[in-house]
Amino acid sequence: MNPVVEDACLPAQEAQQPSWPRLAQPTETQRERCDRSDLRMIVGDGCAHSIMVGLGESYLPAFVLAMGMGQVAAGLITTLPLMAGAVLQLVSPAAVHYFASHRRWVVTCAAVQAVSFVPLAVAAWYGSLPTWFMFALAALYWGSGLGTSTSWSTWVGSLVPARMRTRFFSRRTRVNQLATLVGFLLGGFSLQWGATRGIALDVFATLFALAAVSRTISAICLAHQREPEPIPDGHRSVSMLEFIRSFRSSGDGRLLVYLLSVQAAAQIAGPFFAPYMLRSLGMSYATYVTLIAISFGAKALALPAIGVLARRYGTRKLLWIGGVGIVPISGLWLVSNSFAFLCVVQVLAGVTWAAYELAMFLLFFEAIKPEERTGMLTNFNFAHSFATAAGSLLGGGLLWGLGKQAETYLLLFALSSLARALSLIVLWRVPAAPSAERLPAATESVPLRPVPSRAA
Repeated sequence: MNPVVEDACLPAQEAQQPSWPRLAQPTETQRERCDRSDLRMIVGDGCAHSIMVGLGESYLPAFVLAMGMGQVAAGLITTLPLMAGAVLQLVSPAAVHYFASHRRWVVTCAAVQAVSFVPLAVAAWYGSLPTWFMFALAALYWGSGLGTSTSWSTWVGSLVPARMRTRFFSRRTRVNQLATLVGFLLGGFSLQWGATRGIALDVFATLFALAAVSRTISAICLAHQREPEPIPDGHRSVSMLEFIRSFRSSGDGRLLVYLLSVQAAAQIAGPFFAPYMLRSLGMSYATYVTLIAISFGAKALALPAIGVLARRYGTRKLLWIGGVGIVPISGLWLVSNSFAFLCVVQVLAGVTWAAYELAMFLLFFEAIKPEERTGMLTNFNFAHSFATAAGSLLGGGLLWGLGKQAETYLLLFALSSLARALSLIVLWRVPAAPSAERLPAATESVPLRPVPSRAA
């Protein structure tokens, strides 16, 4: 049996526990099954969650347009509610203490996120929904989702050994990307079919119902995972003031500033690609879905090679590769609106964003202590959402003030590339990671069986 798998199966503190009377000790086979079951449930949760994203979250801007709420509202639906959701998820550290468990809080948040799709499905079926209520539901969706992510990061760190994380999470991310792609393609071509028959809103209702079911399955997978450490030793809350002070007092603080600056820069343009393609360029749902799907597919195909780069050169260098690579992507939309050219741009976008996002994900495990992870990530999510809202409000303000013609959209795309380039100045000031921080080779194969194998 793989010793890494065995280490992951049983909690490290078991040997220190008093010798209480108990049933027969688990056999080697039982221990292996226990560990592999956890890993399968982690992958299963990610897969079901990603299908929800592909079916539901990805089509919120298109749904806003279909409901006649306007192009600016369609651009802001994924950003302003995210800020409100970030405020809601600030209760996560206190909630974890109340539940005395990260798992209980994560499963609760996942269930709430599933329920948030039900009113959307009903509204799509009846064809009527006030704009304010649409944004409130989106805020509930994001708040519960962010509440899940902070505690999940702490919890999953106790289930996946450090030596396995790079390989395991790169594979899991690849599966997630493929699942998102499946959900997105199913949703897009279903909407194209519905639009030609005048029943697009009925299709939206079905997609949102399926998204709720997918998130429910994800919650079930979460509930079936072990929790070796409900509350890590030394677990403590991290105040917002302490979080802000870290920006100046450490290299990791400057790293967080860079991540936030990239998010703000990306969101100047990011929320407005959907209305640009669907309204300004007049793309069909099928063409729109194809372009976005190319980005998802490129991410999934590139992740194995990107995982190798992370293990060989370390996450900091991978972050540089991704950070430099994403700079020109949005600006390339100024060159041509030819479908073939945009396909190439989307391939580049998928590969570069995959490198950036995997590096960011892995750095959270490297740079943040387990006992502080929930508090730090809660504060980071708040700051990240603030950066998202700031960038999108700048883009939305320009779109509102200068008009919704194609030239304004192109201006947003150019500004986004410029801001991404300027953010590299911050990354340059982040101290280089010492060689000891480079990830180990981690050649052990993570047992994923029987589980099969951003736009610009």
